[in-house]
Amino acid sequence: MRIRQTATAAAATAALLALAACGNGDGEGGNGDAEYTDDLTFATGGTGGAYYPLGGELSTIFESETEASVNYVETGGSAENLGQIHQGQAQLGLSQNDTAADAMNGDVDDLDGEAIDNFGWIANLYPEAMHIVVRDDAGIESIEDLDGATIAVGDVGSGTRAISDAILDYYDVDYTAEETEFGDSTEMLADGQIDASLFVVGVPVASLTELAQSTDVSLLSVDEGDAEEMAEEGFYEAYTIESDAYDFLEEDVTTLSVFAALIASTDEVSEDLAYEITSALFDNVDQITVDQGASIDIEEALYGIGDIPLHPGAERYFEEQDIEIP
Repeated sequence: MRIRQTATAAAATAALLALAACGNGDGEGGNGDAEYTDDLTFATGGTGGAYYPLGGELSTIFESETEASVNYVETGGSAENLGQIHQGQAQLGLSQNDTAADAMNGDVDDLDGEAIDNFGWIANLYPEAMHIVVRDDAGIESIEDLDGATIAVGDVGSGTRAISDAILDYYDVDYTAEETEFGDSTEMLADGQIDASLFVVGVPVASLTELAQSTDVSLLSVDEGDAEEMAEEGFYEAYTIESDAYDFLEEDVTTLSVFAALIASTDEVSEDLAYEITSALFDNVDQITVDQGASIDIEEALYGIGDIPLHPGAERYFEEQDIEIP
């Protein structure tokens, strides 16, 4: 497999490795002792996906409902967000649950194997589905047909790459990897620079809807049995993208999914502020206009948490709401 990174991706790789290298080496976060702040940086994702606009709307809610100031910023995604929280460059972040779990164990390559343990779970927000998008004129009708293709597999620092690898390795696909942000990958697909784009995002995603208006594209389906087997081996779930999710779909698509979670620093976000943020989230769900907001439900707030620790403030809130804590 050959990998070609964009200049931005290469810079992101260097930045992530630098973040990990700057750690204190004992598993503690960047600050060591807690130094709480109300001036929060919220690490989101690329502008072409759901994390960035959702982070913007959540920032507005948190600023209006708490005493904190919240600045949301574009990032490469889950792994980068965890790295920024680890080093105190961000206090809030969005992350796939599988990436967060791997980061706790030092199993994220983009973080140079550094174990990240200074963050806590606030809430599961919505499921994120793997989309395997191909141009109709590429003659690709199955995942096996991707052999020899040039494929966008997610940005450096995103959680997409791990699931991309899991699927492509499972089917033993030999390919050239393009590491780039999801929005850029749709443009590259439209221009014929790549044959396929794999990305993990909430359903539906506007960028794909826009792409389909100018370019004939399809979503590849994973065999249901294969999806179940891969789900057993990783932090994934088999998932169905319904045919009415996108106008160009004619039938349901089977794929893998993870959960998008809101996380917060335990070094710099106090229990009281995390409690207020958790309360603000669920008290103001009706203010969220992005499609993924419809999936935010307090009854599902702990889906996918696994062994990831709850932030003490979120734990207090859920206890008061009689939400069973795993």
